[in-house]
Amino acid sequence: MAHRVLIVDDALFMRTMLRDIFVLGGFEVAGEASDGAEAVRIYRALRPDLVTMDLVMPNKSGIEALVEICAEDPDACIVMCSALGQEDLVRKAVQAGATDYIVKPFRQERVLDVAKRALSKGEG
Repeated sequence: MAHRVLIVDDALFMRTMLRDIFVLGGFEVAGEASDGAEAVRIYRALRPDLVTMDLVMPNKSGIEALVEICAEDPDACIVMCSALGQEDLVRKAVQAGATDYIVKPFRQERVLDVAKRALSKGEG
């Protein structure tokens, strides 16, 4: 059975790019969210195997959503998505419970490698 992923990014273009990468990689895209508040609601409803979470979004940041999801589900597998130059935010996200991170612009091989590695951490 394919791993189910929730894609969270305020930019439709980035969500579309990630959706294409995951579908080609054999994942099932269970849902998408455009901000952190929506991400928390959808996570609660779908309980996906993996979440890709943008760091900077309106309404609720990726880190705020990460903290809220991890408080409810300590086993949540969340990979943060950052732009170059956001190293401090990435560090905070990992300290707050993120499993791993990927840097924009996305490369298919890197996204799939990080996703598979993050999922294997959760299974081990």
